[in-house]
Amino acid sequence: MPQSLSLNILHLIFGTKDRHPFISAKIRADFHAYLATVARHEDGECYRVGGVADHVHIALRLSRTVAIADLVNELKTSSSRWIKGRQLPELASFAWQRGYAVFSVGPRHLDALVQYIDAQEEHHRTKSFQEEYRSFLNSYGIGFDERYVWD
Repeated sequence: MPQSLSLNILHLIFGTKDRHPFISAKIRADFHAYLATVARHEDGECYRVGGVADHVHIALRLSRTVAIADLVNELKTSSSRWIKGRQLPELASFAWQRGYAVFSVGPRHLDALVQYIDAQEEHHRTKSFQEEYRSFLNSYGIGFDERYVWD
């Protein structure tokens, strides 16, 4: 019987609009758990969700039948509804930035990625989201124009 097999491990990063610190410590754990659930409902496996007040990192296995853009759209749309459903005044204008970054990760590097995501709060004591994002783009050799990266 023919099979279609794949192992696509991704590191997905996206931020809040204008890097506004919407994702406060009081909702962060529940919010990250919600994002993990959405990723799993898209027939993938979510290894870790983490981040700080203005962005998230997600380590996941992408289903062979789901397009990355469709997954990101579902994550952003669904989580926006979830966060606005908290009906907290400080979250009323919540929005994600339009873009995202996604990188492939080999299975041997998954543990390091999970550790990196777990250390986000410590990491961002000395490095902004923008610095981190640029660093990833540069290390993966992805050309970009600053005028179109931030919104």
